[in-house]
Amino acid sequence: MPRFAANLSFLYPEVPLIERIGKAAADGFGAVEYVSPYELDKDVIADALTETGVVQALFNLPPGDWAAGERGIGCLPDRVEEFRRGIDTAIDYAKALKCPTVNCLAGLAPTGADAAELDRTLADNLAYAAPRLADAGIALVFEPINRRDMPTYHVSTTDHAERIMAMAGVDNLKIQYDFYHMQISQGDLIPTFERLFDRIGHVQVADNPGRNEPGTGEINYGFIFAELDRLGYAGWVGCEYKPKTTTTAGLGWMAPYLRRA
Repeated sequence: MPRFAANLSFLYPEVPLIERIGKAAADGFGAVEYVSPYELDKDVIADALTETGVVQALFNLPPGDWAAGERGIGCLPDRVEEFRRGIDTAIDYAKALKCPTVNCLAGLAPTGADAAELDRTLADNLAYAAPRLADAGIALVFEPINRRDMPTYHVSTTDHAERIMAMAGVDNLKIQYDFYHMQISQGDLIPTFERLFDRIGHVQVADNPGRNEPGTGEINYGFIFAELDRLGYAGWVGCEYKPKTTTTAGLGWMAPYLRRA
């Protein structure tokens, strides 16, 4: 049965991030994830996780200046040293939060950039990060993101992600498969997921159009969750969507799975 993690960068926006952990626990989520923990003291987050009984499923490697519009730095040739310094920071936080997996955001392609150079930079950075994270017991994933929401995001399909993985040539590197992004970028959701099953390390969900709750759009999430069970996916399913009203009011879609649990 799917295990759901609340993405706190999207859910419970009415309260500060640290308070969202308690709200997620009260609504039945077993885990949390979010874009970045680095703005908060890691011990404060760890205490909140312990007090509420939820676990940390995922967060990103340091993504650059998010407030200024950056969406990762993994592919940027002039940010390699910053990327590599960020690995130590991510390991420090992941150990404190007992977080098993971190995600690398490739970043936005600069205007006029050479795509092959961006590919090589991303592959080299992933090849640098993967064994260091493995030594700390932390898995590494990276995520294709659709180019309707992020028009210049460097990696937008699983085919591109596979090419980067082949270039990196390392263990401890998998794909973060977001059904919302993949529906927009390429469709054919379950056949692609099944083909790549052994290369997928984390799953996220939202419906399309609108990026709202499962059940509000065109994606058949009842079928998808049943297929995740059939295929034996045992990881967390990150709920990275925009609530149509409030988070709690929109959780009817999750109720049947909580009753089964």
